[in-house]
Amino acid sequence: MAEIANGNVASNMDPDSWAAPAALREARLQEAKSEKLNLGPYDVVHAFWLAGMSCDGCSICVVGATSPSAEMLMAGTIPGVPRVVLHHPVLSVEAGDAFVENYRMAERGELGAPYVVIFEGSVADERLAEKHGGYWSALGAEKLPNGQSKPIPTASWLSRLAPNAAATIAIGTCATWGGVPAAAGNPTGAMGVMDFLGQNYRSDLGLPVVNIPGCSPVGDNFTETVAAVLLFLQGLGPLPEFDELGRPAWLFQETVHQRCGRAGFYEEGLFAESYGDKECLVEVGCWGPVVQCNITQRGAINGMGGCMNTGGICIGCTMPGFPDRFAPFYKMPPGSLVSTNLSRVTGTFIRTLRRLTQQFQNRTTRWDDHVPSGWGNVDKPSFAKRLVHEVYEKYQFLGTSKPGSHVDKTGEDNR
Repeated sequence: MAEIANGNVASNMDPDSWAAPAALREARLQEAKSEKLNLGPYDVVHAFWLAGMSCDGCSICVVGATSPSAEMLMAGTIPGVPRVVLHHPVLSVEAGDAFVENYRMAERGELGAPYVVIFEGSVADERLAEKHGGYWSALGAEKLPNGQSKPIPTASWLSRLAPNAAATIAIGTCATWGGVPAAAGNPTGAMGVMDFLGQNYRSDLGLPVVNIPGCSPVGDNFTETVAAVLLFLQGLGPLPEFDELGRPAWLFQETVHQRCGRAGFYEEGLFAESYGDKECLVEVGCWGPVVQCNITQRGAINGMGGCMNTGGICIGCTMPGFPDRFAPFYKMPPGSLVSTNLSRVTGTFIRTLRRLTQQFQNRTTRWDDHVPSGWGNVDKPSFAKRLVHEVYEKYQFLGTSKPGSHVDKTGEDNR
């Protein structure tokens, strides 16, 4: 825990030292800006990472992002996007007083560049802990008039830094909605950043809290949103579209089911009976048809993995109602009693027609009577199937000519 006085520690530090606050080094490179934040262009944007009631899974997912990667953002290699100076309790080079001084410089308005606040984990009610002389989560410490040191709760840092931030971004379901630490019966009074800052909160750019949910979220969802917001900050792009809950609309407007590779089984009324089966997982507890998330499309890391892609069910971890409204896990959602049985009825008919069409489409026009395959015997369609297929083809070529219809058996063109 870093202990620093309430004064300006930066004045006592060598800005050229690798252990000096990164914000101090960057401030020497940037010209002073006006007090009111204006749209870019900027060379540098600071990102202050705060952690509340967190498992650090959100940090891990961002480190694994590839489109774009965290390294690309911090190196400033994305055209038009300013270089991001990340202040992270684990990833930053400096430590102790020098690290905490970065946050103090932001609070005092001494950065000479805009900054964003990134909060991971839910925001606990520090008043509950303070009654017993403790705290839930903190970063750094400050001296009290009596000479003692007091940890600074990350909730306090959020209150201090959010008003003048270009944007405040909540990453992960704990930070966006409250998540597991805010589940029923918790003793912490935990809540999401949006609840903590209130409905009227606006950043210096006029933005409410930006929410990137997920437990843990898809890292690319976060880095892509950060890049889009920074392009807007630079005046090089429009304000990204967010939905009514502050989620990037282009990432969270569709459900897991709509992009799931198993959705076709649902349509045909085929459902898994146990884990490991290839069919739709709704009847073994998957909430995918109602959950807004793109993990089946984008994967977990570098386009790979993701719950349903690897055989797991969706438990709704991106949704505000998680976890309580999705409990108990691994039990079929009640609504599935209606939807799955309807799918079975319609799916049986649809599946039969599709298999019939598939049987004929697996034959060339030369194979009407016999398929010369050495791999196995291919049954000849029955009379009833051929009759149905004749009707099918009538509709298929209605208003047009069937290929080869103008050529007789001798090969002569009848046109």
